[in-house]
Amino acid sequence: MELRNLITFIHVAELGSFTKAAEQLDYSQSTVSFQIKQLEEELGCLLFERVGHTITLTERGRELVGYAHKIRALTDDYRESLTQEQACTGQIHIVAPDSVCEEMISHHYAQFHSQYPGISVRFSTGDTSDMLNMIDHNEADVIITLDRRLYHKDYVIACEQLLPMHFVASVKSRFAGKKGLSIRDMIGEPFVLTEYGQGYRRVFDRELAKKSLEITPVLEIGRTDMITKVLCENDMISYLPDFVTKELIESGELCYLDVQDLSIDIWKQLIYHKNKWMSKSLKVFIDYVKQHEFSFG
Repeated sequence: MELRNLITFIHVAELGSFTKAAEQLDYSQSTVSFQIKQLEEELGCLLFERVGHTITLTERGRELVGYAHKIRALTDDYRESLTQEQACTGQIHIVAPDSVCEEMISHHYAQFHSQYPGISVRFSTGDTSDMLNMIDHNEADVIITLDRRLYHKDYVIACEQLLPMHFVASVKSRFAGKKGLSIRDMIGEPFVLTEYGQGYRRVFDRELAKKSLEITPVLEIGRTDMITKVLCENDMISYLPDFVTKELIESGELCYLDVQDLSIDIWKQLIYHKNKWMSKSLKVFIDYVKQHEFSFG
């Protein structure tokens, strides 16, 4: 059995397209079709159902996906055992919300690069639904979500952390220092929030709706560093994870508001697909993120 045929099969299965697999592998579409046909003839079973321009895995095809990933991983492990190179090399694509990307780059990237200079890291941002779609189609290696607690049979939760969240404002706010506030006390105040429908903003709006409340922010922006800057300079309110506001709270520029009647559980989760091929560089990266990015919040 040709290993390259199995690798092609993995790409077609994950992307759901012969054309997309050919583009990713830099093959012609006819080469991909031939390799899949060759694999099917060798195994004596149909791996894909082809109806018009749509392909779907057969039951045997779904079974083969898991075995193919194991074979690829074992092959990679064997190749690594044959080399004496100490350097760990590879490319990692991680997708996360803006605030997490900012945190990782500013606090951890330089240290990670100094330890593993051979690993190239690509950061992208996206909403939770976009991230999950990307790992489903192998367009991202790992994702970090800030959302409700997610579980699915196809995903591995490498680690997770319940995030402290607070309403936050300038220390000059008329709500600063007041005890036992209600969300209704502030519903008409100017709010600055992350983008509508994104991650914890979506969960926040859903919890408000349960109370028959709605906030129309005066500003919506994905970058939490810009939100905190606006809060420091204006009499406005936001709802943010503590890791975003920690330094400004400690410096006395912002303060937490004592809102008693709205508590939301937001989780930070490091997720990858159960069928993801775990290269040595990806294992190293995940272990590093688990140790450093999830050691505080």
